[in-house]
Amino acid sequence: MTASPLPLSRFSGPLSGLLSSLLRVATLVLGAGAAAGAIAAPTIVEWTAPTGARVHFVESRALPLVDIQLSFAAGGALDPEGKAGLASMTQALLDAGAGGLDEQTIADRKADLGVVVSGGTDNDRASLALRSLSSAAELDAAVELAATLLARPDFPSDVLERERSRAIAGLREALTKPATLAARQFNAALYAGHPYGHDSTPESLAAIGREDLIDFHRRHYGARRAAVAIVGDMDRATAERIAFRLTANLPATEAAAPLPAPAPTTAQVFRIPHPSAQAHILVGQPGMAREDADYFPLLVGNYVLGGGGFVSRLTAEVREKRGFAYSVYSALSPQQVAGPFQIGLQTRGGQAEEALAVVRATLAGFLADGPSAEELQAAKDNLVNGFGLRLDSNAKLLDYVSMIGFYRLPLDWLERYPQQVAAVDVDTVREAWQRRIRPEQLVTVIAGGDGDRAAAAEAASATAPAEAAQ
Repeated sequence: MTASPLPLSRFSGPLSGLLSSLLRVATLVLGAGAAAGAIAAPTIVEWTAPTGARVHFVESRALPLVDIQLSFAAGGALDPEGKAGLASMTQALLDAGAGGLDEQTIADRKADLGVVVSGGTDNDRASLALRSLSSAAELDAAVELAATLLARPDFPSDVLERERSRAIAGLREALTKPATLAARQFNAALYAGHPYGHDSTPESLAAIGREDLIDFHRRHYGARRAAVAIVGDMDRATAERIAFRLTANLPATEAAAPLPAPAPTTAQVFRIPHPSAQAHILVGQPGMAREDADYFPLLVGNYVLGGGGFVSRLTAEVREKRGFAYSVYSALSPQQVAGPFQIGLQTRGGQAEEALAVVRATLAGFLADGPSAEELQAAKDNLVNGFGLRLDSNAKLLDYVSMIGFYRLPLDWLERYPQQVAAVDVDTVREAWQRRIRPEQLVTVIAGGDGDRAAAAEAASATAPAEAAQ
């Protein structure tokens, strides 16, 4: 349901002049930000709206824009048995018809207002985001539209049928690709029996009906399950009014129940046949939660291991020294409960085992010794010095404010981020990684590569008679 920003030529009259001024101001502000090289952490103000929604607000007067995101505890982990994909479908159809407005009318209204509406789902949350000019007429109309989409979705049957058919066709296409097969097997192995292990299937999507969407929305899109993040050109009183308007007519729901922690995994290898030349390899286990005592040692250590691109150990060992892969990475994806730690790469099928052996040896060496002092300092310098670039626009800042609000992190999380990174030392990194990443729990998935292995075997059989004749 993402709407793309409209070209300036789409507008005329006063709105066109306002947007022209906005673009000129934006150029000056971004240029000044780049020259400064660093941006101070913003002040986040928190309160609970009369509706029960938690609100986090940052006043930002640099541009005449307002960015708003509502996040609900309504993610894929709440998909009912046999209907995986329901959370995503519910969110995607919020703007397919609401409050008696049909899909085309909603699209026209967004265009006329110059409003950008977007959203998405992950395991933990479903969200709807809004970007509008801060002028009263445009902003009030945009908020009214968003409030209607959130509180009064119609979920038209014809649109559901269309989007469900598209989703099924897209999924069937994706299931022909080794990257998809690897990711789904990896997720299923890491979260077997856990709500995070839900992956949609053509059958589960086909089972979703309009009543399922209505019921999911009624049970999960309530103000008490909502976190509202607002960043932009307004004062607190205006932000309070907007937060109340957006959540006043939402369904009455209970607060979300916490998710269980995933069970520890057991080391195992899954091989998925596929005629591709490239083998897709994933290695990992459940890693860390969003609010985790080891968050910063794991973050800094991951930069050294495989999160730092060309300066990481995995890139040096797998790509630079041996040429096994163009790209190799490690990543930690914190969620409400332990999200995945994974190492990923693609390599020719015939050398998949060799590449995997190098990955395992590199990880084992890192777990045993931790980063060197030089590696650690380089990681800390990069993370701290690049921190300002993560906050140099309202949209980026909104992502962080929304994350802080939804996961109930400390209000000074952004302010303390550089300090926490700088405080990490070699011992804390090594101890955190040894404590959290266990070789006996690592799951390995290898999908595809059969085409390359078959070609190599054919070439070897063709040369054998010639060598024998000699």
